[in-house]
Formats: sequence, structure tokens, C-alpha cells
Amino acid sequence: MPDTPHGLTPVVESVAAPGLIAFAALVVANVALAFGPWFVRATEVGPVAAGFWRLTLAVPFLVVLAVQQGARPMRLGWKLWAGLLAGGVCFAADLGTWHLGILRTTLANATLFGNVATLIFPIYGFLIARSWPTRTQGFALALAAAGGALLLGRSYQLDAKNLAGDLFCLLAGLLYTVYFVLMAQVRATLAPLSALTLATTAGIVPLLVFALAMGERIVPTHWGPLIGLALCSQVLGQGLMIYALGRFTPLVIGIALLIQPVVAGVVGWLVYGERLGAADLVGVVMVAVALVLVRRGPPPIALPLEDALDTPDFERQETV
Repeated sequence: MPDTPHGLTPVVESVAAPGLIAFAALVVANVALAFGPWFVRATEVGPVAAGFWRLTLAVPFLVVLAVQQGARPMRLGWKLWAGLLAGGVCFAADLGTWHLGILRTTLANATLFGNVATLIFPIYGFLIARSWPTRTQGFALALAAAGGALLLGRSYQLDAKNLAGDLFCLLAGLLYTVYFVLMAQVRATLAPLSALTLATTAGIVPLLVFALAMGERIVPTHWGPLIGLALCSQVLGQGLMIYALGRFTPLVIGIALLIQPVVAGVVGWLVYGERLGAADLVGVVMVAVALVLVRRGPPPIALPLEDALDTPDFERQETV
């Protein structure tokens, strides 16, 4: 057999290569998602309207990806449609609330607090399963609470507007948890990309209604930031995350999530002069460590959509 680079046979290379590709996808996904808040600030439209365009411009790409994975039309029951519509409304409320928070706090805080669903969802699981968290998970939740309180206090010291932004992002994390709960049952019937595509579509109209009700500007003059938001966050970020999830342990995924607040913090510093003080850095580290620790224990209930996007049934035929 001919020699191969690094002494690997072609068979071994075919096994080793996907791991490197998945790792690169995981890193690029988190970097891409971290640029979302920057695009929101750069748009000419309102923050809720930016969420509307993020989903609207992304849907065609998601449909193509779903069809490429073998998605085929099928009839869905009314309960499934109800779950999808409720999930879409919650996702729209989450996205709109988070975008409102992005304009009122630092990019690092917005990204960090926007990920608190990772902490809140296990709490819901503990309540449903009626079981106490593990020692590690309990420590993670306490650490997150302390770090979050420190960051909220620092935001209030700097500007009351920043505190309002942090609270908006925390509310977004809570709404995202509700979205997780609703979509967990949808995922029992639909394959990952199909569920993501339909949930994204279901969130478009609510976001448009919210934006109009708030009197926001809807149509921009320059489309660049909105196209960047849709492609970078919803298509590239979520798409690569779909590919990477399930190929790594929860601990690795949790550590990778820490890329987002770091990248967002660097962007906020370079573009907007948002410098983090020592107390801010301590709070960020505390919440970041909690995000990693809380994912080490097994989930007490079924995984939500984003955590189940690449489970073994990812290879089966998609159904929409």
C-alpha cells in the first residue's frame, strides 16, 4: 500500500479527518455567533426588526440544507403545529428581547447572559425530574448566580442603562429556555434540520408584529449588516453548530461556548471602547466556568432542540 502523510493509511485518515473538521466547525460556529450582537448594532432598523430579517433571510438557506439532508413534505398533526407555533413565538420573543438588550449593555455581557439558558434549562429539568442536582451542578449554579450578581452590580455602577440591558438579556435566556422545553417534544417527531427550519419560519411573523407594534423602522437603506447577521449567525453559526453538536462531549461543547463572550468582548473593546474592569473579568470567568461545569452532568430530561441537533438520528431521512 502506498505511503500516506504522517504514516496514516487512507482508512485511518478517513476516520481521523472528521474529528478535525468537526472541531474546526465548532470553533468557527462560536466565533460566527459571537459577531451577531455587532451586526445588530450596525443595522439601521430597530432591534426587533433586525431579528425579523435575521430569520427571514436565513429561511431559504435552511430549507436548502434540510432538503439536501433528505427532507420531504408530510402532514403534521395539530398538536405538532401548535408546538411549533408556540415555539416560534417564544423564539421570536427571545430574539427580540435579546436584541433590545444588546443595544443597552456591553457586547460581552449580552453574549454571556444570552447563554444563560444553558444554566436555566437544567433547573427546569431538576424540577420535572424531582431530583437534586449533582454536587458539581449545584456548585455551578451557585457560581453562576454569584458571577451574574457581580456583573449586574457592575453594570448598574457604570450606567443604569447597562443594567436594563443585562436584564433584557437574562429575560431572553429565560424565554429561550421555554423555547427549549416546547421544541423538545417537537424533536421527538421531526428530524433536527426540519425542526429548526420550521421553528425559524414560525418566528418570522411574531417578530414582524412586535417590530411594527414598537414603531421600529423595518426596511433598511443598506442591507449589508442584516445579510451578515442572517448568514453569520443563523446560517453559518447555527449550521456549523448542528454539524459539531453530538460529535463532542458536553464538557467540550461547554468550553467552546466560552469563545463567544471572549470574541464579543474583543469586538466591543476594539469597535466601541467597551473595556472590562477587574471585577467584570472576575464575573465573566465565574459565569463562564459555571457554563462548563453545569454541562458535565447528564441531563435529567430529554435534550432540547439545539442540544439534540446532531444525535444519532441525524443521519436518518429528514421529514418536514
